[in-house]
Amino acid sequence: MTAAGLLLAAALLVPLLLAACCLSAWFRARATAVLVIAPLPALLAALFVTEGRFAFFPAPFRLTLVLDQPGAILLGGAALLWSAAGAYAASLMGRDPGAPRFAIWWLLTLAGSLGLFIVGDVVNFYLLFTLASLAAYGLIIHEQSAAAHRAGVIYVVLALAAEAFLLIALVMLAANHPDANPQIRSVVADLPANPMRNGIIALFILGFALKMGLVPLHVWLPLAHPAAPTPASAVLSGVVVKAGVIGLIRFLPFEAGEPFWGGVLVGVGVVTAYYGVLVGITQRRAKTVLAYSTVSQMGLLAVLLGVGLGTADPAATQLTAYYAVHHTLVKGALFLGVGILAATGGRRLRLVLLLMAVLALSLGGMPLTSGALAKLATKPILGYGWLAGAMSLAAAGSTALMLHFLMIVRRDTLDNQVSLPPPGQLVPWLVVVAAAFVIPWSLYPAISDEALASLLQPEALWKVLWPMLLGAAVMLFVQRLPRRLGMIPEGDIVVLAQAGGPFVRGFSNGVAEIDAYLRRWPVAGLGLIALAILLGGALMLRA
Repeated sequence: MTAAGLLLAAALLVPLLLAACCLSAWFRARATAVLVIAPLPALLAALFVTEGRFAFFPAPFRLTLVLDQPGAILLGGAALLWSAAGAYAASLMGRDPGAPRFAIWWLLTLAGSLGLFIVGDVVNFYLLFTLASLAAYGLIIHEQSAAAHRAGVIYVVLALAAEAFLLIALVMLAANHPDANPQIRSVVADLPANPMRNGIIALFILGFALKMGLVPLHVWLPLAHPAAPTPASAVLSGVVVKAGVIGLIRFLPFEAGEPFWGGVLVGVGVVTAYYGVLVGITQRRAKTVLAYSTVSQMGLLAVLLGVGLGTADPAATQLTAYYAVHHTLVKGALFLGVGILAATGGRRLRLVLLLMAVLALSLGGMPLTSGALAKLATKPILGYGWLAGAMSLAAAGSTALMLHFLMIVRRDTLDNQVSLPPPGQLVPWLVVVAAAFVIPWSLYPAISDEALASLLQPEALWKVLWPMLLGAAVMLFVQRLPRRLGMIPEGDIVVLAQAGGPFVRGFSNGVAEIDAYLRRWPVAGLGLIALAILLGGALMLRA
């Protein structure tokens, strides 16, 4: 086995081995100290391992690890955020009695989420998807509050549904394959000829849309993110939702193309992009606003993948990965920054607010930020028709939503006492902030085939500036609307469904009473006689 293969294997095995070491009470008590190092093999693999495929163990237990450009981009950004958030968590939970339990869930979620970016066989993809999904439940309920348990229950129900859709799709996909554990690229290459391809693709989209948080399957995000501790919110929003993104990249036939299902993804993505903004702008809490922003941003990724699937353009997967790593780093920095703001006061608060403003507005495409680069890189695939216009308006909505977020955090920090957050939290946050600026710039020339100087052209600057100006104008109008805040509760659809529970139960009870009444013999007898008369009349008329 080559050194590259061993490093790629370490990206998956090191977090699992550290989680296994937590069986020791001595190690478990100190487990938060290793959270910062657990993702480092994955980060090194993303930086130094060239594209390739590596197999471990004999068939049918073969574990195949693959590193291609989309996987490497997502792996590097995710590993960096996991490491920085792990250092943040170690500082935040130094005296928390539940820290050892949190560390175990953290390591398991880390192993599953990073493994999905590099695994190349069907069985292990499903196992890692399940691991990442179920272990994240422990991060969501860590605070043990009523809101956390409610969010955890809703999350795990939807996670199990996603796993069920995925399992059925994988069984249908690999049913006639001679290998008990086939390679993903092999079964996807055979998918266009599969007579069940429409059902398989529909199940894949459902399963991965649940993980991404596409409307109407998004409801776990605005409940889970505010309930989880700050570092957990950062990785849930920045990395765990990308399990759905890499799933669509791996299992949809981009080379063959599927125009119908590409159109479905585009339609769902556009709705999701706008829905996240419209609901998020009514929220009162900063972390909830960021959660709805993630919903909106996942809609944009779905649009990119839908266009690529509809036009049989595999390059869409690379552009999607590039946009996704921008979102990973910026959204992770914003969630960690909410915790930094809560612990900062005095003159330093203004500097933190300034950095948060630049990060937030980059999601709307502020010129020279990673958001502007991501939007300019994806312009060619969107074309210049209605879809490009719709995505520009979505960028305006993201700007309005982020201005709303900045007003909330400014309001929440007005009474902060003069203080500075602990270095163990401040330094990791600054690392992610720096990465959010540096990494997209370093990747842009290779992804877009354009020189960095092109970003400074007036035409390029105007493409990303006018949606921001429109978003600012929209926010000035929306801010004046009466009773906007709190108009839609966190979790929107779930809350409305729960509110309709009494009506549903009353309707059900009414049906039961009618059924019981109709079962009585006098009523049933008269009904049967009436039915017999009607049937007889119908037969006479027919004769």
